[in-house]
Amino acid sequence: MAREERTEQPTGKHRENARKKGQVARSADVSGSLTLIAGLFALSLMGPRIADSMTGVFRDVLARIAHPQAVSTAAGLKELMDTALQTIATTVGPVAGVCVITGLAAGAAQVGLRPNPQALKLDFSRINPANGMRNFAGPNVLFEALKAIAKVAVVGVVAGLALLNGLNGLVVLVGISPAALGSLFASRAMGIAEHAALAYLVIAAVDYIQKRRRHEKQLKMTKQQVKDEARQYGVSGEVKTAMRRRQIQAARARAQMLAAVPDASVVVTNPTHYAVALRYDRHSGLANAPEVIAKGKDLLAAQIRRVAEENDVPIVSNPPLARALHSSTQVGQTIPQELWVAVAEVLSFVYRLAERKRMREL
Repeated sequence: MAREERTEQPTGKHRENARKKGQVARSADVSGSLTLIAGLFALSLMGPRIADSMTGVFRDVLARIAHPQAVSTAAGLKELMDTALQTIATTVGPVAGVCVITGLAAGAAQVGLRPNPQALKLDFSRINPANGMRNFAGPNVLFEALKAIAKVAVVGVVAGLALLNGLNGLVVLVGISPAALGSLFASRAMGIAEHAALAYLVIAAVDYIQKRRRHEKQLKMTKQQVKDEARQYGVSGEVKTAMRRRQIQAARARAQMLAAVPDASVVVTNPTHYAVALRYDRHSGLANAPEVIAKGKDLLAAQIRRVAEENDVPIVSNPPLARALHSSTQVGQTIPQELWVAVAEVLSFVYRLAERKRMREL
């Protein structure tokens, strides 16, 4: 049997299941490049402070070493280590913190903020040697290899061009002081690193787009999968809520309609399929037309007839008129002009019956 192609867009449920399994579009290069840029930015802001602090620590250490008796004891060594660690924490710590926060933010921007404990569970299929060999021989291996080569080549070329551009000014460095020379080299190194980081960011953007497209292709579903999911999960929660709300509203409207049947002047029936309850105040003159206060079909029609019988409301069987009233009017509306004559005949018949009944009772 031929394998069915994945041509359908993934449903929300399918995406959610894939996410729970850790299948998301994520590029490590995006996190790496943004972390590198953030680290360089932090270094450019805090570089002078870090250099001054490290210089002070080195001078302090060298001064202490010049007097062996100061560091020969455990207390002296502890004080020396505490000073060094405190300096590192106050200088390198903020830069490391910026890198960590940027890395976490870049990862969250790609895959969202929802943690996924299921992705951390042990899956033996991931460490299966057979699966590993298939992945090693898969179609993505060549692309990943070319991408790694291109990454190193592009970053290397950009860094090399930035370095060559700075070689032209080496002649003016003759006779410069060591402090100024160190500051200049640090500035040149920072510039080269920034060019390389920007090139790395471009590569990361291309890598993320490719991974995103591949992820969307892997998520595509067959027509049979879409049908199976629809049968398994049915409609969404929002649709179910809307349907439930409409059912409640319909039940309330039906109850209100049945409650108005005892006030009807007559109920016109099919006699079994349709029932329309009309109310008319004959003392109001010809200004007001009869009003439809209830109507229904099949089961609802039977309920209208039952309420009418319980409350002695006249029931008249007139199939053509019942169908016409049911199809042309809504509850709360007056009957259309073309049905006035037919309804007037029914009401006259009802009033004559009521008059005869009253005369017999007398």
